[in-house]
Amino acid sequence: MKFKILLLLSVIAVAVSAQPPANYYNNAYQKKGAALRMALYNIIKNHTSLSYSGLWNAFQTTDVRNDNGKVWDIYSDNPDGTTAYYFTFGSDQCGQYSNEGDCYNREHSVPQSWFGEASPMKTDLFHVYPTDGFVNGKRGNLALGEVNNATWTSTNHSKLGTCVTSGYNGTVFEPNDNYKGDLARSYFYMSVCYMDKNLGQENQSMFSGGSLKPWALNMLIRWHNSDPVSQKEIDRNNAIYNLQQNRNPFIDYPELVGKIWGSDSVNAFNPNSVEELSRPDNWMIYPNPVTDHVTIISPVECDEEVQLQIINLTGQVIWSETIKLYGEYTCHLPEMTPGVYVVRLFGKDFLLNKKIIKQ
Repeated sequence: MKFKILLLLSVIAVAVSAQPPANYYNNAYQKKGAALRMALYNIIKNHTSLSYSGLWNAFQTTDVRNDNGKVWDIYSDNPDGTTAYYFTFGSDQCGQYSNEGDCYNREHSVPQSWFGEASPMKTDLFHVYPTDGFVNGKRGNLALGEVNNATWTSTNHSKLGTCVTSGYNGTVFEPNDNYKGDLARSYFYMSVCYMDKNLGQENQSMFSGGSLKPWALNMLIRWHNSDPVSQKEIDRNNAIYNLQQNRNPFIDYPELVGKIWGSDSVNAFNPNSVEELSRPDNWMIYPNPVTDHVTIISPVECDEEVQLQIINLTGQVIWSETIKLYGEYTCHLPEMTPGVYVVRLFGKDFLLNKKIIKQ
């Protein structure tokens, strides 16, 4: 039997191929909580460290746009609108800058001053991105956070302002919504790969030692859940693996966040079980786009009841239904205003998020 779902939406179905190497995560199986974090640390900590100058060439593999071959800059790209400008690898490398769009440089999403510019953190591609030099300069070494009244806004709606996230009230940098999950997973990676380092050498750091401060962890978990893993991240993960010989576990298995820091930490990590449902590459959602229906096909058939939800970008559940995973399922949804939503399927042992667009 097959499993079919009709939605009044257009869907961005993330067709992915992010399989880690065979046995890569074996030593983390059947672990949870702190033991799982330690197991992942031992898996990813010993990796190839690039030179600082080598990052420029690495970006041409890890951060190239698939539509025009330009730099994929998370500080200027605007998936929900018009991107104001694009950078060309090499020729647009900073250099001097005085305005947005002048050049791109190397942005440490975890600022270098937080860890004393030490290696190998300084050149770890899982948190270093090519970004607009001017916007990078605006962000500086500020914490990431959420802003209500921005004192400055970039062309892709990244913002500076006073933090309104509970637990911190300093000036922060809020990235575009479409890259909040990317940065959250970069921070989770850093808090595992460098859990033995001091990433909190400045007051505005989001880390205490090698661990995220509670306010930062809570916010980043929300960002992780609201902005699911994208094809961009999957491709970047694979490209970095070819260079550094390690991976970001939170891209390969998003459910690891809950198993280390969340409510699912009572359940052991077992990717050979029903948790395979949480891997986006094991699901199919089509057609893309759609006007009045979409089909969701699950990778397994089982009798477990799961919850199907449609969630808007404020986190509000606008539609919900309980279904069974018989392979293919069909249902109709109420009318929704055009925009970006998340389709969420979750049961006892898995959580799947996929971004969708209603035209």
